[in-house]
Amino acid sequence: MTAVLATLRVPGADGVAVAVHRWGDPGPLPPVYLQHGFVADTRLNWVGTGTVAVLVAAGREVVGVDARGHGRSDKPHDPAAYGELRMADDLRRVADALDHDSFDLAGYSMGATVAVLVAVADRRVRRLVVGGTGAAFVEPAGARAHAVLMAELADALEAPDVAAVRSPATLPFCRMADALGADRRALAAHARAVHTRSADLAAITAPTLVLAGDADPLAARPGTLAAAIPGARVAVVPGDHATALRAPAFAAALTDFLGEP
Repeated sequence: MTAVLATLRVPGADGVAVAVHRWGDPGPLPPVYLQHGFVADTRLNWVGTGTVAVLVAAGREVVGVDARGHGRSDKPHDPAAYGELRMADDLRRVADALDHDSFDLAGYSMGATVAVLVAVADRRVRRLVVGGTGAAFVEPAGARAHAVLMAELADALEAPDVAAVRSPATLPFCRMADALGADRRALAAHARAVHTRSADLAAITAPTLVLAGDADPLAARPGTLAAAIPGARVAVVPGDHATALRAPAFAAALTDFLGEP
């Protein structure tokens, strides 16, 4: 496992602080920012999968942000403290705090939504990788289905006993939360505040890669998402929503794309 170079905490606009993990040294290319998925954290999605190690070996400085409610970040229980828009603002504030005037950005699942929201508004994003999502991001039916799933997931996370959770759609998230020792009430609060509005994908100016697992139902038809982002490419790797991140091809595709000038 790649040893973390430094960890710091950066407060958000509302005082909720996020944990920031850093690896590698500054090089000719800008730093790579990584945003993880729901329930997970930087360690699980990016360190444990080998992605950080591959990036550092390629000479990149890496910045991983634990989203509010996750990892080592603050975990309020009020849904008003959550939503991907707040997380996007947190990430921008991290870049401000580190004085980065340009950075590459990769997000997975929930983190992909955060990354898109950052890239829509922040021209410091040089290159963008959107992982673990697909057509549902842009199709109204997909957005509605995601909102329903997150409402069900909030209820499941608030259940007093994971044994009472029966839904195959929500049980894996609950089990992962317990395995990580996560704060279920904080996760449920985010699930109740999840971003459901459309994003202005046409406003993204950064070259973009949509990166999906070939057996990931949450990232079905990634080409549909790519078609909505100017000039975006698609790469498909082996795996489902949980395993695609661990495929060597995932880290390779991400690193190669972000390594382009």
